[in-house]
Amino acid sequence: MIQRRVKTFGRGVHPPEHKDATKDLAVKRLGFAPELVVPLLQHLGAPARPIVRKGQEVVRGEPIAAPGGFVSVPMHAPATGVVARIDKAVTATGHMAPAIIIKPYPGSTQQILYTGEADIDAMTPEQIVAAVQDTGMVGLGGAAFPTHVKMAVPQGKTVDTVIANGCECEPYLTTDHRLMLEQHENLFRGIAIALKATGAREAIIGIEDNKPDVIDALRAKLNGNAPIRVEPVKTKYPQGAEKMLIKALLRREVPSGGLPVDVHVGVFNVATLAQLAELMPRRRGLIERIVTITGPGVQKPGNYLVPLGTPLRYIFDQVGLNRDARQIILGGPMMGLSVASLDVPVTKGVSGIIVLTEEETAARPNKIYPCIKCGQCVEACPVSLNPSLMGDMARRREYKRMEDQYHLNDCFECACCTYVCPSNIPLVQYFRVAKALNREKKAPANG
Repeated sequence: MIQRRVKTFGRGVHPPEHKDATKDLAVKRLGFAPELVVPLLQHLGAPARPIVRKGQEVVRGEPIAAPGGFVSVPMHAPATGVVARIDKAVTATGHMAPAIIIKPYPGSTQQILYTGEADIDAMTPEQIVAAVQDTGMVGLGGAAFPTHVKMAVPQGKTVDTVIANGCECEPYLTTDHRLMLEQHENLFRGIAIALKATGAREAIIGIEDNKPDVIDALRAKLNGNAPIRVEPVKTKYPQGAEKMLIKALLRREVPSGGLPVDVHVGVFNVATLAQLAELMPRRRGLIERIVTITGPGVQKPGNYLVPLGTPLRYIFDQVGLNRDARQIILGGPMMGLSVASLDVPVTKGVSGIIVLTEEETAARPNKIYPCIKCGQCVEACPVSLNPSLMGDMARRREYKRMEDQYHLNDCFECACCTYVCPSNIPLVQYFRVAKALNREKKAPANG
């Protein structure tokens, strides 16, 4: 029998998966911390504006901050309790940023009391976009871009295909794996919402072929008449990146500086869609999410439903840390952030908490060596950049040239170049700095 070639994109890397510890563990609910820290900026765009005051009682699910503009989302109380203060709190980047701190009532049942009803079938696409913004939903795959903005198809553009991204290509992470097995009905309903909002005719659920149980389960549950199909794609990093998944599934190439809508596609993480189906009919807001808590430094690895705003300190009190734990990463090890404080809270974009031990961290070389022009970074880059050349320019601080002539902004910081570099050059960190400095220079010109 001739086997069909599994769809994929060019280049990329194959890091160890490290998913076995949690991929077969059902989602469990984590308790409520004594204090929940809700940052006002948990998304790309403008921060939310607080609409509560110190000492005010709030119920679980109640809006506590309004969006700061169209590219912004509201925040909701993750627990019934009292607003302890509105102050600055530490973030994953180490900076202090405005946040609303809530003390949950110890005796509360924590039932979601702020709720209503909505008839999605009767909504226009514009009403759906507004309702999605009201949920506070952002991309739960890690990017944290406001979902309603992606669903609002710009004037003059059209979308013919919605892609539900179930690749979960980052090592260690298994939240989407479990969600697709345990909440498939919500996923299908969420896809229907995205189809109506964008006007697309069909949807594809893209899943890496290291999840055969998910592929088989979703195909078995799908109604043959539904405009949805499941497509396996090759297990490779960064298969779950928007541009790479579009290329793999549809053979369409998003132009340099462009967006998926430029090739008539809308891409949404599977967890994002499933949560919309859960929240929108009840007019609820996003107050919790599934997080994979794993790594050799964790005593009780698993997939946990965590209230937003839960500090890492409380999480590790529940799941346990091994004595040789040395590094905590929020997200996946390729694109995630290493954090130094246990006071950092879980936010909407945190899909994983990975704890590495002294053995893993000691195995990494610390010294940076000169570039040997081996070309491995060029071979690995999924968007065909020249990381070696751009790294040289970054060291010479030619940041504007990197952007103007060498497509710096096409880099989505997947870290493939850093992963394969035999000289241990932190290329992706150089590119992040270059982008940040270019943005700073442009800011005064924009007022």
